[in-house]
Amino acid sequence: MTILGLADAVVSPLIRALSPDDAELDRDALADRFARAAWSGIAEPGDRDAGHLVAALGAEAALAALAATPPPNGDEVDVRVLVAAIVSAGGDAVIGRGLDGEDLANAVRRWRPRVSSPTALLALRQAARFGASLLVPDDRDWPVGVDELGEHAPLALWARGDRALLGRLDRSMAIVGARAATGYGEHVTVEASAGLVDRGFTIVSGAAYGIDGIAHRAALASSGSTVAFLAGGVDRFYPAGHEALLTRIVERGVVVSEVPCGTAPTKWRFLQRNRLIAAASRATVVVEAGWRSGSLNTASHAATLGRPIGAVPGPITSAASAGCHRLLRDFTAVCVTGPDDMAELLPFEQNSPGHASSPPPASTRPVAPRADPTGTRVRLLDALSERSGRPVGVIVRLSGLAPDRVRAELGRLELEGLVHERAAGWLKFTAKQLEAARG
Repeated sequence: MTILGLADAVVSPLIRALSPDDAELDRDALADRFARAAWSGIAEPGDRDAGHLVAALGAEAALAALAATPPPNGDEVDVRVLVAAIVSAGGDAVIGRGLDGEDLANAVRRWRPRVSSPTALLALRQAARFGASLLVPDDRDWPVGVDELGEHAPLALWARGDRALLGRLDRSMAIVGARAATGYGEHVTVEASAGLVDRGFTIVSGAAYGIDGIAHRAALASSGSTVAFLAGGVDRFYPAGHEALLTRIVERGVVVSEVPCGTAPTKWRFLQRNRLIAAASRATVVVEAGWRSGSLNTASHAATLGRPIGAVPGPITSAASAGCHRLLRDFTAVCVTGPDDMAELLPFEQNSPGHASSPPPASTRPVAPRADPTGTRVRLLDALSERSGRPVGVIVRLSGLAPDRVRAELGRLELEGLVHERAAGWLKFTAKQLEAARG
């Protein structure tokens, strides 16, 4: 096996170390796992084009075609060379999936700066060092719910802890909410998480401060199972203040991420992480949420997938409950006040992975704020520093955006007074600078 210039003798031991002991891994299986691991660092979470390409060609062939494509000349890729490389690998199936030459060219502009055999190898070694596992869709421990994300489903997952727990999420509940939780929200979360554990549920959340962390802690305190989805690599626990909590989850549950070890969490990856929380769980409960809370993003994904949604009512004067009231008033959420109500969101007959509920009408689904629907601005601002200038090439690599998109968006952000260019590269203004400019 030689992919990205790495020999079989180098890759195979690492892939086997990250796979189940009883897995039957022939050459094709090893190559597929390595390619999926590499893709998890090349494409940003939820990348539709990557999903289409891998589905059409297979992970190994898709990676080989990408690696064989000549590096971009400046900001441009020869579309004819690209399409020829894909078609020669059997890419007619890709074109049939709705990806035309322009789509593929734009995708390569995003992916090509991240194609690196040393980076892929480092991620594998780091995962082995931290005792992590690599999961692919064929594994028995794969959380089948995420497959319902279709073209936006993860190509691979990285896990630390009891990976077998991910294959037993047929009776699971996502509990999410505000980071700035109130005493009321904390109390409700403890009662809900502990009560659901007593009823045989696995608690799923995102390990953030506030409601997420409390839900995990209550599950552990009740000797239950819990799953934490992270926005960064499983080797760098975030937030740092939850390192002890996440260490306990590794010991008694499982910590999961879609991105490889060494990857930093960003705002875009947090938003994409939310779709995994919603998809892996059989239902989602929002305990507290502000009007524009990220928890509403999780609820939106759950609604799109046809998963039941519960919302806990709060005081009408509490801004921390405004998002829950919005879900109850305008969307499809069910009013829940305790573990009994929450358990009823998921009738026993719906507790099988193969069950598929009918999605609610699109007009009644919660939707995320539309100011940046593609996440381009968020990803670009995440890639910029307030202290040191970064050239376009570095921003391209960090953001996963095509060079022409980066330049165009930087121009728009500069006109809006959010970024500025210096000799060393582009910077974003600090909050104080923006406040002073607006004052």
